Amino acid sequence: MARNRQTVVYLDTHVVVWLFAGLVNKFTNTAKRAIDDSDLFVSQIVRLELQYLYEIGRIKIIPDRIIKTLSKSIHLKLSDVAMGQIIDEALQINWTRDTFDRLIVAEVKVSKHNLISADKNIQSNFKQTIW
Repeated sequence: MARNRQTVVYLDTHVVVWLFAGLVNKFTNTAKRAIDDSDLFVSQIVRLELQYLYEIGRIKIIPDRIIKTLSKSIHLKLSDVAMGQIIDEALQINWTRDTFDRLIVAEVKVSKHNLISADKNIQSNFKQTIW
């Protein structure tokens, strides 16, 4: 059954990995509720970061398998925000040197939604973070 929720949330990279691995005990109750009650999106940048993690051996599953599995099990969708809009917004973010975090947060800002993330730096600097 497809989701059709009023709320949309984006998932940070580690959230995608934890969901794929079934590590729901890592999530706060607030994050779990947001996952259960929202349409779930992931940035194309998350796909790229997953590939990086695969290449350096931090994850053992190819990224497209992770995304396809989650798209079937939790109806995860890939976003289609234009890269130019993401870069324009990322140029305004100066609180992180992590390129992936910068681009993921920029995309979520452009889309005007929330981001589920356990990352303390993101939580401290991006008020639309759910955790």
